[in-house]
Amino acid sequence: MKDKRPVNLDISTIDLPLAALTSITHRISGVIVFVGIAILLWMLDASLASEAGFESLGGLATSFGGKFILWGVLVALAYHMAAGCKHLLMDIGLGETREAAPKGAKAVIAIGIVVAVALGLWIW
Repeated sequence: MKDKRPVNLDISTIDLPLAALTSITHRISGVIVFVGIAILLWMLDASLASEAGFESLGGLATSFGGKFILWGVLVALAYHMAAGCKHLLMDIGLGETREAAPKGAKAVIAIGIVVAVALGLWIW
């Protein structure tokens, strides 16, 4: 049997709901956290390897680029944790309704913005 329904493979033309967008950014933040932790572990290893490594990473940590990388990893971690908590609440049956999904997504975005600003003020 041949299906005659139209197939839309261009995701940029699909109007995704806010809950779907926060779910996608939750996955993206997970990748950023994974890569960021690898970078931070490399920095820890280099700083513990020698005094020269510690001094060079001390300069990197005080530069704009180093602070921006640290801020980005921490913001991604905070957003990932907020969205993960929302998913855990959904796993126990809270916020699964069509009416609650946008509220949960807005809460995750609000928490992410507040934490991003707070981390920016703390780092800089």
